[in-house]
Amino acid sequence: MNAFRLLIAAALLPLSRLSMVRSDAAGVTLPGAASVTETATSGTWHWPLAPPHPLLRGFLAPATQYAPGHRGLDLSAEAGREVVAPAEGIVSFAGVVVDRPVLSIEHDDGLVSSIEPVSASVAVGDRVAAGQPVGQVADGGHCAGQCLHLGARLNGGYVSPLLYLVGVPRAVLLPALLLRGDS
Repeated sequence: MNAFRLLIAAALLPLSRLSMVRSDAAGVTLPGAASVTETATSGTWHWPLAPPHPLLRGFLAPATQYAPGHRGLDLSAEAGREVVAPAEGIVSFAGVVVDRPVLSIEHDDGLVSSIEPVSASVAVGDRVAAGQPVGQVADGGHCAGQCLHLGARLNGGYVSPLLYLVGVPRAVLLPALLLRGDS
């Protein structure tokens, strides 16, 4: 059982550091780690904002479909900052939801990105390229005037956008034998 706990702790350690992710032109830098280039990761999405990318709040999966959670990432951003499409796709929604302007883009393989609050410069049905400007950070939402929220849905279910963003190092699970010191 102790080996299992060590394995879980080793796997979760990189995730605990993601609350401090920032990036530069070379890639993403985690405290105490070397810079990671895009080729060292499997992500394909562009960050919706130019660097740096201070993460204010990470993804927290809900226990059930309707339970509390945080269904995306909150990136530090002030109103007026340019927002770009994370990947190629077709704009499926550009409008107001409750108290905030939202932009959604349908990508390949059942994947949808949503960005809020954003004053969209594109319209429903427009095809966008990865990294193409799609609007500006607006005001509204749960962190009004302080952040941009990036969400991702795969076949209708929320998933962490960190799975798709370029420059985010992936967690690597080590065999239990290495953790116990067995040879």
